[in-house]
Amino acid sequence: MTAAFALNANEETRDGGIHFVRLWLWVLVALVFMMVVVGGATRLTGSGLSITEWSPIMGAIPPMSDGAWLEAFEKYKAIPQYRLVNEGMTLDEFKFIFWWEWSHRQLGRAIGVVFGIGFLWGVYTGGLRGALALRVLGIGALGGVQAAIGWIMVASGLKGDMTAVAPVKLMLHLTTASVIYTLLVMQATSLGTSHGEKAPLSIKRFATVVLFVTLLQIALGALVAGSKAGLTWNTWPLIDGHFVPPKELLFSVTPLIENFVDNTALVQFNHRMSAYLLLAVALYHGWQTARLMPQTRARRRAVSIVWLVTLQAVIGIATLLYAVPLWLGLLHQAFAFVVLGMVATHRAALSRG
Repeated sequence: MTAAFALNANEETRDGGIHFVRLWLWVLVALVFMMVVVGGATRLTGSGLSITEWSPIMGAIPPMSDGAWLEAFEKYKAIPQYRLVNEGMTLDEFKFIFWWEWSHRQLGRAIGVVFGIGFLWGVYTGGLRGALALRVLGIGALGGVQAAIGWIMVASGLKGDMTAVAPVKLMLHLTTASVIYTLLVMQATSLGTSHGEKAPLSIKRFATVVLFVTLLQIALGALVAGSKAGLTWNTWPLIDGHFVPPKELLFSVTPLIENFVDNTALVQFNHRMSAYLLLAVALYHGWQTARLMPQTRARRRAVSIVWLVTLQAVIGIATLLYAVPLWLGLLHQAFAFVVLGMVATHRAALSRG
C-alpha cells in the first residue's frame, strides 16, 4: 500500500509538472508573439539601427542621464542611416526610435529569462524529461541562434551606405522567429488533452502542406518588408497593369538572383502568388477535412483556417492599397502569426488525436 501511495504521488507530481510545462510553453508563445509585433513596429518606424552596439547584459539598462543619452545619440550619428536619412534629427526624435529597438531587445531578454527559469523548474518537477526535455531544449537553442541572427541583421545596416537592414537577413530573422513560434505552439498543443479524433493520413499530410505554405508566405512577406516593396505597385490585383508583369519588369536587375531580393516588382509578385497558393491549399484542406471528418474539432479548425487566411488576405490588400500605414502594417504582420498559430495548433492536434 505504501508503494502504491508513493506511485500515485509521483504520478500526481508528474501530471502537475506537465500542466506547468504546457502553461509555460503558452506563455513563451505569447512572448514571442509580442516580440514579433514590437519587431514589426521597430521596422516600420525605422528604429532597428538606433542602438549600434550589442550588449546582452549591460544593454538591458537604457540611458539614465542626459549625458548617457547624448552619448548614445552620437553613436547613432556615426552610422549611414543618420547621415543619409535622418540628418538633423532631434534628441527627442532619437529617443522615440531608441525605445522601440530597446523594447524589442528587452523582450528578447525576457524570453531568455522565462525560458531558463521555466526549463529548470520543469526538470525539477518532472514535467520535462527524456525526449520532451530534449525537444524543448532544442527550441531554446534555436532562440539563442535567433538572438545572434538579430545582431548580424542589425550589423548589416551599419556599414557602407546601408540605411536599413539587408532584406535577406530580415527574412532569415523573421523566418527563424516563425519556426520558433510554430515549434512552441505545436509542442504546447501536443501536451493537451486528446479527444480521440483519428485523422486520416491524407489530412495530416495536407495540414503539413498548409503549414509549410504559411511559413513560406511569411518569409516572402519579410522580403517585401525588407525591400520596401509595399510602398510601390500599390494596386490590386494588377501590377503595372498586368496580373503577371512582363519579364522585362520582373527580371530587370542584374545579376538575375538579385531580382528575388531587390526588385520590388518580383518581390511583391512572389508574395501575391504565395498568398493565392495559401488560400487555395487552405480551401482544399477545409473541404477535405469537412468531407472526411464531419462534426469534429478538426473540421472546425480547418474551416477556421480558411476564414483566417481570407481575412489576412483582405488585410494584406488594404495594407498595399494604402501604402503601408503603421497600424495596417502592424496588423498585417500580427495577424500572419495568428494564422500561423492556428495552422500549427491544427497540425499538432491532428497528431495528438
